Amino acid sequence: MKTHLDAFLSYLEHDRGLARNSLDSYRGDLADFLQFLEELGIAEPRDIHSRHLSAYLLKLRGMSRSSSTLSRRLVSIRSFCHYLHQNRILTDNPALTLKSPRLERKPYSVLSEQEVERLLDAPGGDSPAGLRDKAMLELLYASGLRVSELLALDTDHIHAELGLLRCVGPGGNERMVPIGSFCLDWMVKYMRESRPSLLRGEKAEPALFLNHLGSRMTRQGCWKLIKKHAAAAGLQDDITPHTLRHSFASHLLERGADLRSVQEMMGHKDPATTQIYQPPVKARLKEVYEHAHPRARKIRMED
Repeated sequence: MKTHLDAFLSYLEHDRGLARNSLDSYRGDLADFLQFLEELGIAEPRDIHSRHLSAYLLKLRGMSRSSSTLSRRLVSIRSFCHYLHQNRILTDNPALTLKSPRLERKPYSVLSEQEVERLLDAPGGDSPAGLRDKAMLELLYASGLRVSELLALDTDHIHAELGLLRCVGPGGNERMVPIGSFCLDWMVKYMRESRPSLLRGEKAEPALFLNHLGSRMTRQGCWKLIKKHAAAAGLQDDITPHTLRHSFASHLLERGADLRSVQEMMGHKDPATTQIYQPPVKARLKEVYEHAHPRARKIRMED
C-alpha cells in the first residue's frame, strides 16, 4: 500500500502542483487510513470495499473528530481511490457512494479597526526583530495573505515602486496584490535596516522574512510572535495569522470594496468563499439605503 501512496503523493506534487502543506495533509490523512486498513488485515487495494471506508469514518466519529476533519479525510480518501481507479489498480471505486458529513460553519474571528491598530502598534523599538515583526503584521493586514503565502515571499516578490507584491498561492497560482503606502514604508525600513542584521553575514537567503538564525521564518515562529504581540496589545488569546486575513476582507467590504476585487486579492477561486465576509455588511444595508437614496425618508420642511 505504501508504494501506491508514494506514487499518489508524487502525482499530486508533480502533476497537480500541490503546495507542501497540502501534500503533508494528504500524507497524514492517508497514512492514518492505511494503518486502519492494515489493522483489518487489508494489504492490497483490490481488497478495499466501501464498507471499510464507512467503518473508518465511523471510527473517527467515535473518537469525536470534528465534521471538518471527517470531511477533509473523506476528500483525501476519495482522491486516492480515484487515482487508483484511474490507473486501473482498482476495478471499482469504493469511495463513490460515500456521503460527505455536514459541515458546521464556525464563526470567523474579526478584529475591529481599533484592535488592529493596537496589534500593529505592539512590536516596540527599532531592534531587528521588532522591525521585522512590525513589517510582518502590517503586511498581513495590508494584503490579506495566507500565512503560508506570507512566509513563502522572497525579497524579489515585493515591487515597492508599484505598490504591489507577487504572491504564489495554492497550486502554484500567482496573483498580484496591492499594498498601501503605510505598509510599504515599514517594508522598506525592514529590508534596509533590519533584514541585513538578521541575515547573518554573507549567507545567501532569498526569503523576505527571517528568523534569528538567518533562515526563512517558520509557520510556528510566525504564530508565536502574533500570540506574543496580541497578548501585549491586550487582545484575546485565539488570534492567529488568519484573524488578520479575515479582518482584511471584512474591513474592505465594510468600507465599500466590491466582492470581486476582494475575491481576487484573497486568491479565492469561488466567490462563495469570499461571501462569508458579507453578513456584517448586510446589517448596514438599511443604514446605507436611508443615507443614500433621495426618497428613503421624508425631509422635514422648515416653517
